[in-house]
Formats: sequence, structure tokens, C-alpha cells
Amino acid sequence: MRIKGDHAELAVGGRLDVRSAADARTVLHSAVDSGRGDLVLDLTELDSWDATGLGVIMEAHRRAGRANRRLVLRGVPPQMERLLVATRLHRILTIDRGLGVTDAPAAQTLPRR
Repeated sequence: MRIKGDHAELAVGGRLDVRSAADARTVLHSAVDSGRGDLVLDLTELDSWDATGLGVIMEAHRRAGRANRRLVLRGVPPQMERLLVATRLHRILTIDRGLGVTDAPAAQTLPRR
């Protein structure tokens, strides 16, 4: 696993799995704690992730929320996006699909009828 970047944008490459989870967690938590605004996690070069790697992403998402930040996933490979949809995590995580629009979890209140 390779992570490069700063407190505003990180690029993750290789495998995010049980072997790399501790290092990834340390880097992500440090980036969340040392910045402001959105933290973009570019997954374009990510080859694969397992349940542990996905757990690291979710921990970073929760930590960002507690810090009044937002974790934004960019360049999510199709097979990984299918997993996010299957687990319904696409409703929780913010995914930038590169269309100039970020899909964010909707917190809408519908009008009563």
C-alpha cells in the first residue's frame, strides 16, 4: 500500500488490507487531525481492499465527521464502488464521481402532506 499527499488530499495505491491497515489508519488519522475542510481520498491507483481496509475508511469517515470535516472518496474503482453499493455504504460515504458533482449523503426533510 502506498499513501502520498497531505492533510487535504491523499492518494492511495496498492492494496488496502489487513497487512496495511495499521499504517493506513495512522496516516489517515493524522491527515484528518491536521487539516480543515474536505479530506479527499483518491483511490484511482487502489488495486484492492478487504473488510479491514474498508473498516479503516469508515473509521476515517467517522473521525472526519467528529472533526467537522468530510471524507470524500474520489476515483473509486468500479468493483469497489459495487461493494459500497452492495453494503449500502455509498449512502453514508461521500463519493466524487468526477462529474463536478459530489454525491453526499442526503439529510433532507420531506414536506408533510
